[in-house]
Amino acid sequence: MTVKQTGVEVNERELQAFVAVAEHGRMDLAAKALGYSQPAVSYQIKCLETTLGTKLFIRTSSGATITRSGALMLPSAQAVLTLLRGIKATTEDLAKAAA
Repeated sequence: MTVKQTGVEVNERELQAFVAVAEHGRMDLAAKALGYSQPAVSYQIKCLETTLGTKLFIRTSSGATITRSGALMLPSAQAVLTLLRGIKATTEDLAKAAA
C-alpha cells in the first residue's frame, strides 16, 4: 500500500523498515525482525530519506542512531502503520463475511 500526499509518495515497506530500524537501532536486527535482507532494509531507508529529503538515521559501524527528523517522524509512521493494519483487517473481515 502506498500513501500519497502533496507529491510525496511513501510505501508501507519503507515505513515498516523505518520503524523497525528505529526500534532495533540496527539495520541487520531490523531486517531479521521483518524477514528481509539487510540490504533491502538499507535500500528502503535510503528511498524514504530521498523521498522526504532528510536523513532519518546516522549510520555507524555499531548501528543506526535516529536523527531529530527521524524522531519527529516516528510517531506518525507508527500511526500510519497501525491504520494500515486496521484497514487490512477490516477488508479481510468483510471478504470473509461475503464468502
